Amino acid sequence: MTDFLPMTKEEMTKRGWQQLDFLFISGDAYVDHPSFGPAIICRLLEKYGYKVGIIAQPNWRSTNDFKRLGKPRLGILVSAGNLDSMLNKYTAAKKYRSIDNYSPGGRPGLRPERATIVYCNRLKEIWKNTPLIIGGIEASLRRFAHYDYWSDSVRRSILIDSRADLLIYGMGESQIKELAKQLSVGMPIKNIREIPGTCYPAESIEHLWDYVETPSYQDVITSKTDFAEAFKIQYLEQDAIRGKTVVQKHGDQYVVQNPPAMPLSTAEMDEIYDLPYERTYHPAYEAAGGVPAIQEVKFSIVSHRGCYGSCSFCALYAHQGRIIQSRSQESILQEARQIVKLPDFKGYIHDVGGPTANFRQPACEQQNDRGTCRNKQCLFPRPCKNLNTNHHSYLELLREIRKIPGIKKVFIRSGLRYDYLLAANDREFLRELCEFHVSGQLKVAPEHISPKVTNLMGKSGKETYLKFKTLYEQINKKLGKKQYLVPYLMSSHPGSGLKEAIEMAEFLRDTGYNPEQVQDFIPTPGSLSTCMYYTGIHPLTGEKVYIAKNSHDKSLQRALLQYRNPQNYHLVYEALVKANRQDLIGFGPKCLVRPPRNKDNTYARHKEMVSNARSLHPSRSKKTKKKTRAKF
Repeated sequence: MTDFLPMTKEEMTKRGWQQLDFLFISGDAYVDHPSFGPAIICRLLEKYGYKVGIIAQPNWRSTNDFKRLGKPRLGILVSAGNLDSMLNKYTAAKKYRSIDNYSPGGRPGLRPERATIVYCNRLKEIWKNTPLIIGGIEASLRRFAHYDYWSDSVRRSILIDSRADLLIYGMGESQIKELAKQLSVGMPIKNIREIPGTCYPAESIEHLWDYVETPSYQDVITSKTDFAEAFKIQYLEQDAIRGKTVVQKHGDQYVVQNPPAMPLSTAEMDEIYDLPYERTYHPAYEAAGGVPAIQEVKFSIVSHRGCYGSCSFCALYAHQGRIIQSRSQESILQEARQIVKLPDFKGYIHDVGGPTANFRQPACEQQNDRGTCRNKQCLFPRPCKNLNTNHHSYLELLREIRKIPGIKKVFIRSGLRYDYLLAANDREFLRELCEFHVSGQLKVAPEHISPKVTNLMGKSGKETYLKFKTLYEQINKKLGKKQYLVPYLMSSHPGSGLKEAIEMAEFLRDTGYNPEQVQDFIPTPGSLSTCMYYTGIHPLTGEKVYIAKNSHDKSLQRALLQYRNPQNYHLVYEALVKANRQDLIGFGPKCLVRPPRNKDNTYARHKEMVSNARSLHPSRSKKTKKKTRAKF
């Protein structure tokens, strides 16, 4: 059966179902596409014979909507959706987002804050004894005591706050298959404790024998050093082959995390992506204009999972893992042929990749037997000598997709690691990338250029970016193409102060690049950078890290990265005076801004700049003004 999974009693009746086996509660609208976690989990359960229904974005203000499909026979699955519900709702400045791309018509406000917890507490009101299982990115990255940026506090494990029976972390397919099997034969949920990739609450840990215990919740809310130590233990054990069980005490309970699930085989990956998805949103959303999130992925293909790039600000290591899991070429080609048949396909495949497009195979053969290295990264501070840099498999895949009748162009938009490509020294791949897979602009992510910041980010430095930029421009010139690099840049990452932001501004001046967008660092749960942001400590080295937490300090950094924007003039001027970099204020080719004008329309002299800077922001608090004067 290839129609949508039921969202109403009427749709259940059409299938001849009286009762569901599993009820899935989702914070996103129902989009039946393999880029949406709920669709994957529900379709996989369906394949193995279970009756699954979906209640998408239920009205949480009462219990009525949750009862729409009746009590399920085996259990209830809860996910906040493809994004953490707080990140979905708020910007880095903690302001409401005007659009929710995962809701009908992009309408915001259709899910609560901390959706997983809210949904679970409602469900406990209705069916207290029905097995309750949480998963998805929100649950996965909040499974231990964690720093929550939006409340500026350390919160308990989401497993404790939601009162769920089990938490599935990671992508979840192997876990849900085993869990469904055990529940279907009558195993009580309280006795299901051995499935890799799951966490469960326990009153005692006497049954454990090979585990590591982190500082408790009570410890980490009172000591930032303990918080950093807890994070370090959790971080180092995120490997399916060598990782140990991790325990954290929460009052009179323990959160027990089993080691991660094993990486999926190619056959298992093919099974998941070959399921009979409708590849679009449920027809119920048509009147609202559909679900915007489908537009970016409808004509895209996931070729693999996992990432060994290990950027500090990314928590993907804790969700998809560092070991690459790839689909077969034939499975990917089959999906491409399906896309060609879609009625609104115009001939353009938007992307073929994963978290990092050109990571098509595991970093090295040793990972299959030993897992990832405990205290090393594959690309930072330099590429490992054992790193497999061969791009041939990915190149052959792209060539085969290009041959399919009906496909005009195949783009690569999911991010490309240029340091990995340089390590491969593969001119053939880069030439074909420029010739066939770029549409005027190639987006890459240096994020920053200050060594102090890139070292904390776990990213390659300025020299690597400039080397790739030169090579990219040379190849495009030979091809007779005018194509440009668009670098993603991040402001206010841990370690970045005004000095480092000015370094970035000078780099942008010298390279002639004027960024239209700059991403402020957002301390999302689960990342190494978030731990640094909260504690001021690098958890793996113990070094102290500067943190820009004041909103005005963040505004100064962001403005410096967009110093050409006239609206940022006063902020840039203030930042340069504050950093004692008046040499960058003037009329020379190296200057970032001109001096301010006096009342008689003449330019202020440098000795007048300090007094001018004091009066630039009358809206700032008196306390902040006093601090500024003291520093000046």
